[in-house]
Amino acid sequence: MDSKVGKLPFPSRPYLTRNGAAAAAGGGNIGVKGIIAGGITGGIEICITFPTEYVKTQLQLDEKSGKTKQYNGIADCVKKTVRSHGFFGLYRGLSVLLYGSIPKSAVRFGAFEQFKTMSMDSKGNLSPVQRLYCGLGAGVAEAILAVTPMETVKVKFINDQRSANPRFKGFFHGVREIIRTEGIGGTYKGVTATIIKQGSNQAIRFFVMETLKDYYRGGDPQKHVPKLVVGAFGAVAGAASVFGNTPVDVVKTRMQGLEASKYKNTLDCAVRIWKNEGPKAFYKGTVPRLSRVCLDVAITFMIYDSFMDLFTKIWK
Repeated sequence: MDSKVGKLPFPSRPYLTRNGAAAAAGGGNIGVKGIIAGGITGGIEICITFPTEYVKTQLQLDEKSGKTKQYNGIADCVKKTVRSHGFFGLYRGLSVLLYGSIPKSAVRFGAFEQFKTMSMDSKGNLSPVQRLYCGLGAGVAEAILAVTPMETVKVKFINDQRSANPRFKGFFHGVREIIRTEGIGGTYKGVTATIIKQGSNQAIRFFVMETLKDYYRGGDPQKHVPKLVVGAFGAVAGAASVFGNTPVDVVKTRMQGLEASKYKNTLDCAVRIWKNEGPKAFYKGTVPRLSRVCLDVAITFMIYDSFMDLFTKIWK
């Protein structure tokens, strides 16, 4: 064949070249499987881990300065919450996270699987840099499409309970009130911090998870990884992400609270926390967050892997 005729005038798509027709047909299926498995995983996981998320948020909102100091630690927060609102007071705001966790997890895993399919080599492996990029892309996608509005409403719900006369009567009433008083932008407070947090979160988590899996498999992507091992790897990945971006999480929480208007922007919030409360304030709530995230990520990856294995068997 003449070389001039053989050269096509279209941009190349390496992921199709590496994986052949199966990539074109199967890449979409992998993304859909990731979305479905991720959505189911998100719903189950949040029902298990929400109480620790509630305590973490309460402690972060309990600023040192001002008259809002209410709790002296994790145990005191739990005790006072149960005494004032009953055991299910620890689940206040669950509906907000439940409505948000399903699409958040679906977007995260669906995006990661799609990026992974487009980036992996002919053997199905990712380089370290590609693991970071795929995780970062998944985190940014979930931050914009799901996490920012969900987290903003969640924090406002929990903060609202701390007031003498709560305004929100339920999820939809709360969302309606927030939009009525602050506009649609009211559900996107702290979007910059959230993008940074979720992007770094998922970049760290997926990098650690994929690296540990690759080490366990010895470079063979077809080798099965036991679910308990996946859970252990997930706990390590979760711990790494906590120590990597807790300061961003603290700033994000303040920016999404009911008093967010007192800050000019994300940078102003960070500067004022440093000036008024000191550097240790950026790691406030680390212990409850660490326990929640390690459990959360371990459970999430175990459940997700289980559903992906199931879908692989029934959905060819």
